[in-house]
Amino acid sequence: MAKWTPKHEAPEPLEGPVVATITGGTILWFVLFLVQLPFYGWFDDHGHLWWLWTCLAGAGLGLIGIWYVRRRDAAIKHDAAATTEATGRTATAAE
Repeated sequence: MAKWTPKHEAPEPLEGPVVATITGGTILWFVLFLVQLPFYGWFDDHGHLWWLWTCLAGAGLGLIGIWYVRRRDAAIKHDAAATTEATGRTATAAE
């Protein structure tokens, strides 16, 4: 059996509104938790209480995700600014 090798390079990853996407998902998880909260007794009686806690865990993990992607976005912007500044200095120094 031959080893698989890629025939072309992988495309660049798509960048989108990552912070907005994670924030929206976090809000959605928290809203789902709040909507299910009045039915706590029903969930407990039917053995579905984990649904409620899953939504709360999703909201909590989403808060960690928001923190992470905001720092990532800031680091990407900082690196791009530093690269642009370094490139600009090199171009003017060469002249």
